[in-house]
Amino acid sequence: MPDIPDNLLYSAEHEWVRGDASQGAVVTVGITDYAADALGDVVYVEAPSVGDDVKAGDVCGELESTKAVSELYSPVTGAVVEVNEQLENAPDLVNSDTYGEGWIFKVELSDQPQDLLDPDAYSDLTE
Repeated sequence: MPDIPDNLLYSAEHEWVRGDASQGAVVTVGITDYAADALGDVVYVEAPSVGDDVKAGDVCGELESTKAVSELYSPVTGAVVEVNEQLENAPDLVNSDTYGEGWIFKVELSDQPQDLLDPDAYSDLTE
């Protein structure tokens, strides 16, 4: 059973969002334990760049693992304000510390997210 922290919001594409999900706020984005487990050992992370505009539901990067290459979707809309530089040299943080040091990018929200799931709804999706 995947780890699903109750202090996060989730996308149907298996990304998580930490922080106040209201317009103008900055939130942190990563992939869920469920996604990390499905991918296997992540060996490369292509994140969006600082200053990029991302749109909820759109591809904004990719994750390469020993099993496959998977697209990274943004769960929110806004401007990227920070990227986790640690992932350049330690992409395996996405697997080993999924909800901590394995975060991928931070976004200043340009609007209120509409389609994020609470932990119970996300749990139902992963069953």
